[in-house]
Amino acid sequence: LATLARHCPEAAGAAGRALSAGRAALATRTIWNVNSTARGGGVAELLASLLPFARGADITVRWGVIGGDDRFFHVTKRLHNALHGATGDGSPLDEGARAHYERVLRDDFAGMRSLLRPGDVVILHDPQTAGLCGSVARLGCTVVWRCHIGIDAPNDESDRGWRFLAPYLADAHAFVFSRDAYIPSVVPRARCTVISPSIDPTTAKNQAMTPTTVRAIVGAAGLVANGLEGAGRETAFERADGSIGAVTRTVDLVHENGVPPADAPLVVQVSRWDRLKDPIGVIDGFAHMARAGRGGPAHLLLAGPQVDGVHDDPEGAETFAETRRHWRDLPAELRRRVHLACLPMADVEENAAMVNALQRHAAVVVQKSVREGFGLTVTEAMWKGRPMLASRVGGIQDQIEHGRSGLLLVDPKDPEEFAAHLADLLDDRALADRLGEAARQRVRERFLPDSHLGSYAALLQRCLAEADTRKRGASA
Repeated sequence: LATLARHCPEAAGAAGRALSAGRAALATRTIWNVNSTARGGGVAELLASLLPFARGADITVRWGVIGGDDRFFHVTKRLHNALHGATGDGSPLDEGARAHYERVLRDDFAGMRSLLRPGDVVILHDPQTAGLCGSVARLGCTVVWRCHIGIDAPNDESDRGWRFLAPYLADAHAFVFSRDAYIPSVVPRARCTVISPSIDPTTAKNQAMTPTTVRAIVGAAGLVANGLEGAGRETAFERADGSIGAVTRTVDLVHENGVPPADAPLVVQVSRWDRLKDPIGVIDGFAHMARAGRGGPAHLLLAGPQVDGVHDDPEGAETFAETRRHWRDLPAELRRRVHLACLPMADVEENAAMVNALQRHAAVVVQKSVREGFGLTVTEAMWKGRPMLASRVGGIQDQIEHGRSGLLLVDPKDPEEFAAHLADLLDDRALADRLGEAARQRVRERFLPDSHLGSYAALLQRCLAEADTRKRGASA
């Protein structure tokens, strides 16, 4: 909280009040969060930033990460795509997939069982953990299943995904979704709560940086040509434990004729290498703009993790390879202005500092997802005052007010619409600056930890009161 107070005093005060309100009810409990990866992806980032606030308020919180083999993560990636309404690779969610999913989670539960105690609160995140609900509930724990993904208008694919998960969700005591529209018919609406994700402005990914530090980091990492004399001395960032780190690693950059020039306007998309993030569509939209003679000398940089850096996403390498092949097919004059960067994941906070500097350096940040549960990268860029161009899908439309705090694409698959909006932001700096300033204010008002923590505190107090009622009823 003290660190948050340095970055955003009003948010720190509200977060402190939220934690104080929940401390009494949670003081004798352990709150577990369980997901499928300790690094890479939005859930891991959320947990890494939120859990220290609870610990600082003397609330006992723990974070568990399940294991799984390639087939398990293939099934859960298929489920991830299905809940987004997409077919993914089209593989069947059949009894064979179900049997393997259950077998892996039985092994995971065997490792968890000795750590859990009756009365603990266990928050299970996303489809990878849904199969644990029954086993954890039977230990006497309060089970909350948190789903970070969904689709506004259900279709056959999303129905298929929810039918697969429905038997496991019956034992959860409460559910959390990022949008009301994501709540499926297979769970009781009365047990559902809507909580928007948040970002932590104290982390390496979101903390303030001077312009000199920004230029130094993107230069030292090999993201942008380093025209800053002695820049290597300015690559410092603050780690979560208060120590000072420095960016020393470099990215793997796919380029035709060197890194983007330091003085060229840079269009940036930061995301996993995921087909739902539509990296190929971003390239096509940028190329459409350039062919129309708009956007000036801008370059495009697509940045994502090293393809082996996120172990629960088996499609990352395939998507990156597809994107690279598409880049290679561009005419040479366009290929020189498009760059693909794989950011090192060996040090998660160093990776975050790279993303922070890259977003701050960008003239425009885009997120042209065709499906999106929420989109933390959108909120991150908005917090940095960057003009955003993103798709009107999922949680993005809760973050950006079109024409006020960013621009939204009606049809994310239309390269002409993307090109026109992108050119407007690059060619009209007054518009870009106005939208960027409003974007930062919107995040300050709605998407910082104070509102997130307050919502969770209220939910957990309610869940524990209901648990006490169940216990009294069982003993009567």
